[in-house]
Amino acid sequence: MAPHPVTQAVIDLSAGACGGIACVFSGQPFDTAKVKMQTFPGLYRSFVHCFVSVYKQVGLRGLYQGTTPALIANIAENAVLFMSYGFCQNVVRFVSGVARGTELSDIQKACSGSVASIFSSLALCPTELVKCRLQAMHEMEASGKIASGQKSTVWSVVRNVLRTNGPLGFYQGLTTTIVREVPGYFCFFGGYELSRSMFAHHMGRDKEHIGVVPLMFSGGFGGACLWLVVYPIDCVKSRIQVLSLAGKQEGFLKTLMGILRNEGVAPLYSGLTPTMIRTFPANGALFLAYEVSRKIMMQQFDH
Repeated sequence: MAPHPVTQAVIDLSAGACGGIACVFSGQPFDTAKVKMQTFPGLYRSFVHCFVSVYKQVGLRGLYQGTTPALIANIAENAVLFMSYGFCQNVVRFVSGVARGTELSDIQKACSGSVASIFSSLALCPTELVKCRLQAMHEMEASGKIASGQKSTVWSVVRNVLRTNGPLGFYQGLTTTIVREVPGYFCFFGGYELSRSMFAHHMGRDKEHIGVVPLMFSGGFGGACLWLVVYPIDCVKSRIQVLSLAGKQEGFLKTLMGILRNEGVAPLYSGLTPTMIRTFPANGALFLAYEVSRKIMMQQFDH
């Protein structure tokens, strides 16, 4: 028997939160390198150079800067994303005129994920702003864009945003986040479901029983599809969120055109290497934790 819609929403929310925690712990150092390289592309020759420089400057904890807001961001984003994903699948079923509980095609699931990402953007943007600022605080001070010696804790960044811009300050970069998430999560869920379908077809079994390694690979493949499509947009978002620390930052189009005019196309892809390396363990862990925890919780209601 299918669980009540409210129970189903709580299960999806909880499973998404489990996935978010697994994603952060397996990929945070690579995410830190990505944000530093996006915001200051001239400082680091490669992601290895970035890793080594950060380690020499502030030790291992430097690579885990922003872990607390990253955890909050990923738990909030994935909890809302997967809860909305379940809801949006029902909307797609309704629009398509098929019965509730009918298995959707891979493209229909990709569309569901794309719409769900609009809701998750509202949860993600404030926490990602804090995370990005923490990750790039050292470079902002070193480049003279902000006064040196500032406290770099979650609460000091939160207080600074509230004091300077008020509550709406946490939504700097929201438009860019939505512009990134909508096509990104179409590719994310589309790539994940397509990969699972191919494994299931090859192995001669259904998608729910393809095993841990194919499941994790499918998660990583979905993540790789997302980042290859939206990486330049994410780069602009990081610039807006970090550089707004030094004063009013221009919007998405002006920031994008400024980068293209003054620096060319290459900086829009700065930090892509650590992102692509990160995507397989991080998104593999995300979907493994999501699918396993969801299956365990669903079993409690199938008796």
